[in-house]
Amino acid sequence: MDGIMNRLRNLDAYPKINEDFYSRTLSGGVITLFSSVVMLLLFFSELRLYLHAVTETKLVVDTSRGETLRINFDVTFPALPCSILSLDAMDISGEQHLDVKHDIFKKRLDNQGNVIEARQDGIGAPKRGGLGAGMEKIEKPLQRHGGRLEHNETYCGSCYGAEASDEDCCNSCEEVREAYRKKGWALSNPDLVDQCKREGFLQRIKEEEGEGCNVYGFLEVNKVAGNFHFAPGKSFHQSGVHVHDLMAFQKDSFNVVPTVYTDVHGHTIQSNQFSVTEHFRNADVGRLQTLPGVFFFYDLSPIKVTFTEEHVSFLHFLTNVCAIVGGVFTVSGILDSFIYHGQKAIKKKMEIGKFS
Repeated sequence: MDGIMNRLRNLDAYPKINEDFYSRTLSGGVITLFSSVVMLLLFFSELRLYLHAVTETKLVVDTSRGETLRINFDVTFPALPCSILSLDAMDISGEQHLDVKHDIFKKRLDNQGNVIEARQDGIGAPKRGGLGAGMEKIEKPLQRHGGRLEHNETYCGSCYGAEASDEDCCNSCEEVREAYRKKGWALSNPDLVDQCKREGFLQRIKEEEGEGCNVYGFLEVNKVAGNFHFAPGKSFHQSGVHVHDLMAFQKDSFNVVPTVYTDVHGHTIQSNQFSVTEHFRNADVGRLQTLPGVFFFYDLSPIKVTFTEEHVSFLHFLTNVCAIVGGVFTVSGILDSFIYHGQKAIKKKMEIGKFS
């Protein structure tokens, strides 16, 4: 047993020195105190990093296909009435959504920016007297008239040449405008349309003159390049050109970067980053090619950014702590040795009178 213990003693890489041979100095004490403070500061810094999550960023190719992009917006037009404001969306795949009303909300604003009325677009339009304002759509019309009710007969208003068949009816100004839009026609004079006269279409626009509009909501679009825009009036196509029936142009372009954020608990958030470039151009009313409005063009980056939260591993923390202790101890030992031997050399020269 004693032989085994002696062999273990021979393996000791840290031979001990008798206390009689130690020489403690003032400079050594100062260095020891200073190095201890440094070690504590570095230890707590490493502990703080270990306890808090760090975020790792990666760039990968976006291979997602067939997904949709949700665009949330909240836009205020201080001098454009809600009654003539419409929203269109289209993309390079050829898909178009004209006069979007689903999930779109509008707030009428006075010239001070105060809310007059708030409603979902296309729902709850105020009634203003007359028969057309509160009239329900007739599914099966019995007979056609020129736009007047006679002896409580079932009403079927004319579409003024825009009917797709003899059975079609336009019982409101909105339905006449929609029929014209499908034909690619502009409703240039609503006063000639009986439904618009009865509902006070132009009168309502005049009453809202000077008002503003706050429009907000969201769009679900394909993940391809496209645009959505706000413009006055209903949109249609005429000779292959996108125009509106109610004739400063602003264009905003942004490059959308798909982004995935994963927190330390493994919860994933699908989002997007984007940068915006603005362009302004004055609209030429005499040309159909310059549609007045605010256009948002978007293009998607083929690169996806991923952010992942994670904790530093305990082994990494332990390794760094050991590196801190060992590094500070070694450096302080070198510094102490330099100061100690320097002091001895100076003292020796002073004793023999060679130090001046």
